[in-house]
Amino acid sequence: MPHICDCYIIRNPVVEVKLFVELMGIWNFSFRHESLTVKLLDHTVTVRSLASETSTEKESLMSSRLLLSVLFLFQVISPLSAESPVDQSHPLDEVSTEFGLCDGPSWDGTGSLYIPDVKGQKLYRYWPKQDKMQVYLNEAGRISATFFNHGKLYLSDNGNSSICWLKGKEVVTIAANDLKAKPPQRPNDLVVDNQGGIYYTLTSTNQVIYISPSGEQSVAVAEIKTPNGITMSPDEKTLYVSAYVPKEVYSYQITKAGKTSDGTLFATMDDGDAKGADGMCIDRAGNVYCAGASDIWIWSPSGKLLDKITPPTRPINCSFGDSDMQSLYITCFGGLYRQRMQLTGKSSQPVSTSEAPTAPNNDTRPSTVIPETLKPSLDVVYAADGDRNLLADIFSPVKAQGKVPAIVVVHGGGWMKGDKTKFRALAIELANRGYLTMAIEYRLGGEAKLPAAIHDCNAAVRYLRANADSLGIDPNRIGAVGGSAGGHLVGLMATGHDLQELQGEGGNQDYSSKLQAAIVMAGPMQISTGNVAEQASKNGDKAYATQWIGPISESLDQYELADAHCHISSDDSPILFMVGEHDKPERNQASREKLKAAGVWTDVIVYKNGKHGCWNQLPWLTEMAEDMDLFFQEQLSSK
Repeated sequence: MPHICDCYIIRNPVVEVKLFVELMGIWNFSFRHESLTVKLLDHTVTVRSLASETSTEKESLMSSRLLLSVLFLFQVISPLSAESPVDQSHPLDEVSTEFGLCDGPSWDGTGSLYIPDVKGQKLYRYWPKQDKMQVYLNEAGRISATFFNHGKLYLSDNGNSSICWLKGKEVVTIAANDLKAKPPQRPNDLVVDNQGGIYYTLTSTNQVIYISPSGEQSVAVAEIKTPNGITMSPDEKTLYVSAYVPKEVYSYQITKAGKTSDGTLFATMDDGDAKGADGMCIDRAGNVYCAGASDIWIWSPSGKLLDKITPPTRPINCSFGDSDMQSLYITCFGGLYRQRMQLTGKSSQPVSTSEAPTAPNNDTRPSTVIPETLKPSLDVVYAADGDRNLLADIFSPVKAQGKVPAIVVVHGGGWMKGDKTKFRALAIELANRGYLTMAIEYRLGGEAKLPAAIHDCNAAVRYLRANADSLGIDPNRIGAVGGSAGGHLVGLMATGHDLQELQGEGGNQDYSSKLQAAIVMAGPMQISTGNVAEQASKNGDKAYATQWIGPISESLDQYELADAHCHISSDDSPILFMVGEHDKPERNQASREKLKAAGVWTDVIVYKNGKHGCWNQLPWLTEMAEDMDLFFQEQLSSK
């Protein structure tokens, strides 16, 4: 039902309302046509013209109704939901308008965004840190979408009716359809799963096609009217497809690779007659994004409309990018735009096979290739908070003898950024040494404040114990290792295991989350005192701790709850500290002394020439993994 405002604007209502809203400092709005209807987020406001009124009447009406108008505008342009993932403190940013018609973009995981210009038949590459845009492929043809995964840039080559990938600047065909087919079999959009399988839409034939990692094509969805955009849930159990003409989004359960259940109507764009359910993407929480006739629509995993983003011109597609994966890039008829978000997108899978061509040659970067000696289980749901699933990548030895110990691997990133794939190399290295490793994601501060992250970490341990038999692990031999903020969380897991406030309700509540061994790599134990507290007091909202917990002056009790040092007691698990030579080796000395006084085993190893994050670089990763192995062998030995 449209909201009717008795707000009077003199002369051109569109121009005057725009000016009025800008003067009020309100930015998230849009105008529909040259009529007297103004669209503010999900509300429609009818504005009456004063063209037929006398001058006296105009002045009187404007004066008497100004306050009502202001109050009304502030009310209707608030976000649709308190759960909106849009960072309202940042306005929509114009990146570039130098395109013929830009379409489905994709972030490469190493610092740049690829943008196809389907009309100009070029492929652009954009580096946000340098604000540098260049033509990467000058004669790219009509590329309608890109998708980066496994170290490869995949292309939907609409002009040549094929799906390809880019090897340097050579376009390599994966699968091709008949150019002369009637109706045309030209791919529109695509998504690539964690095994290298590809789903793409054929708009003219009303189908979704699947290409297996070996290159075989099959029909994944046999009948959907004008399929256009496509994306997958983070756990890759659900396929989402937008139907362009009816402006609907359908969800399909993936029963096995390339096979889906009957579709279910997930959402409808009820914003008028204009066609346009277009490109799609997903964030790490499973929220679904889809370009509509005038907005980017955002729904929760259960289909609740959370918000809309309104660019200056009609949107076409969208994708997450930037080094923190916290910007939503939107391609439109008028160019490329960027909106900062509260949540991050789902990161691409790292290079997992030796065939991937785009991995940078870097002698210090460890390999993420998964050897045949390990069994990977990617994007496994280990806990849930409402409709938000928490995921883990699990690696286990193929030829394990008996029940093996398990290690939870916790990434860093200041509690505000990072992803489970960032510790992929370490997880593989430890699994190669005979452990089942579980690299987890957890809710970052932009999504949920403390104690959500530690709830997720403890839920991961309970998941391992609850599924010990099927995983082939010993439930009495579970350790954890984390770096930086992940190191802090592991320290808190080790010392706060007996605090109910740190457990949460992520599942498997009948099982203990107590660790048998913990490794803290350059993470702070002290939060309510020491450097973290000092930075929170000094830097205010700019401090990661403030963003994650809140202002220390108002949330001291929460800082104390997060303080692993405060919770040290005699029944804590052994803790080994690891730190680079140039990364404040004196860090956590007070905690080591307190642990020893409580009778808890502890030690520190300092790595020559190591800096912060050296555990993700060679030669340190190999050396540190050797020391981890020795520590875990001693502390997790079957006795």
